[in-house]
Amino acid sequence: MGHEELSKYIVIDPRIRFGKPCIRGTRITVGDILQWLSEGIPVPEILDDYPQLQEIHIKAALAFAANREEIVRVLVTT
Repeated sequence: MGHEELSKYIVIDPRIRFGKPCIRGTRITVGDILQWLSEGIPVPEILDDYPQLQEIHIKAALAFAANREEIVRVLVTT
């Protein structure tokens, strides 16, 4: 998922959750989603608990985190 496609789903606004990357139209952060997944909460349960989320939002959060990890790796090696 490229940057342009991610921007459909992820927004960074300093007025929302202190500028943490959030799912567009919600206050749910990428970090929230990653935390839930790391705790072993299955995607269907997350979607049931947060009906404003769709599966594409979970995928966008994962892609955002993966892209950010790649950026950090490039910055460290240069």
